[in-house]
Amino acid sequence: MHDYNTIIGVIGLRNDKVSIPVIRKRYGIGCSGIQLILDRYKESGLSWDDIIKMEPVQVEELIYPPKNVRRKDIPLPDFERYYDRMMTKGSKVNMFYCWLDYKNEHPDGYQVSQFYELFKRFIEKNYGGDKVSMPVERIPGEKMYIDWVGDQPEILVDTQTGEVKKVHVFTTTLGVSSLVYAECFLDEKLPNFMQGTVNAITFYGAVPKYFVPDNCKTAVTKHTKDELILNTAYQDLEEFYDVIILPPPARKPKGKPTVENHVRYLETHLIEKLKENIFTSLESLNDATQKIIADINRREFQKMVGSRMDAYLRYDKPQMKPLPGDKYSTCDYKYILKVPDNYHLEYDGHYYSVLYTYRGQPAIVKATPTEIMICDRNNRFICKHRRSYKDFPKYITDDSHMKPEHLYYKEVNARDGAYYRRWASAYGECTEELIDQVLRSARHEEQAYNSCAGILHSCKGIPHGIVEEASRKCIEMHACKYSYFKRVLGNVVNNIDSENGKAPSLPPHENIRGKDFYK
Repeated sequence: MHDYNTIIGVIGLRNDKVSIPVIRKRYGIGCSGIQLILDRYKESGLSWDDIIKMEPVQVEELIYPPKNVRRKDIPLPDFERYYDRMMTKGSKVNMFYCWLDYKNEHPDGYQVSQFYELFKRFIEKNYGGDKVSMPVERIPGEKMYIDWVGDQPEILVDTQTGEVKKVHVFTTTLGVSSLVYAECFLDEKLPNFMQGTVNAITFYGAVPKYFVPDNCKTAVTKHTKDELILNTAYQDLEEFYDVIILPPPARKPKGKPTVENHVRYLETHLIEKLKENIFTSLESLNDATQKIIADINRREFQKMVGSRMDAYLRYDKPQMKPLPGDKYSTCDYKYILKVPDNYHLEYDGHYYSVLYTYRGQPAIVKATPTEIMICDRNNRFICKHRRSYKDFPKYITDDSHMKPEHLYYKEVNARDGAYYRRWASAYGECTEELIDQVLRSARHEEQAYNSCAGILHSCKGIPHGIVEEASRKCIEMHACKYSYFKRVLGNVVNNIDSENGKAPSLPPHENIRGKDFYK
């Protein structure tokens, strides 16, 4: 069973006409797994837009219904017998034939890709495996390989303490031209890994189809033969540059021989050159690094005509995509285990709201110098706020995120005398004067807010002229109180003569049937 991100990724890439082999490499799953996802997506009859709007749990249950998730005891093939049959002189038996024989005996057994993998492990364990290397035809502009150089030289001096610090060298290279980029950082943490990748893309001036990073935690959260989960920050980078991140198999450096070879090359031609000097700032160190890298890229190949730069301009760059119009802005990421009960997430001493229904769920806060963006556990966008640097207010709240009752109390608490005067002015000058006198009659203005609200709420749905008349009478009699206004308003509405208390009869009209109509 694969998670939400893998399911959505497979469907999305396939909708974009990406081939099955590329999808298989990108997500590290077999063809049968991909086909199962696509078949059940098609059987559901849902559109891509429908799938995107669904909750992650619903998507996972759509592809993998609970009744299909039960683990089964699968019998292991008798690989020794199959191996003997294949090695018998004159035998035409191959692995596919053996799998067919196995499936005939065990219909619920392993599928062909799993059978091949288990058979390969059996041969490696018992017969030493196959040591032959395979030549790889590299496609121009297709892959950018990313890694850290293993050697960490102590060449940076702190001018204040005299301490000599280690530096970490970030490097990238392209598959065909082998054009190399390198930059020094103080550590290998996520912000530096992201910044190095962005700077490398800027250096190349174009974007490849694939990023091939090492399986470090800054790029890959989990990578097994069954599952690939990218770091949230690297997912954002993938989306911004519209590339496919395709790390090699875990713990298999032969999956990226190009960058491994260049790491060894840089350990000799870059690191050893840098060790000849001591640097007092990271800026001066990187200036020296860029000069050495520029010399390496201009250096003539030993067995080919031209240099790395020549090959890049001739082969790689014409096949790469142009840079996006905007520059990628690196974020500071903060992972929230549970959204608290007050549905506000803390960052840098301020608290930013998220929709109250996310209470108790994991979330991700992404902070740039200008804004705070909040995503759910699957890195799907929820909301964003303008970042605040003021001491107060501490709580930055979007009204649309609040529960209805919370929003009501906020609105009530936010009202003041000016609010009620503006409300009364909509009816006329007398009503505004009445409310003003009510506010001034209290020892503290706040104590009259309930009376003002009662007066104005009682006017709802009543013509403004009648409200003005009632207000005028209250002012003339110096009785500007809620209870008296309500009584006067009722008298005016019912057209009662305050002296004789007699209510007028209904005026004659052709549409009034009268009691005789029903006889």
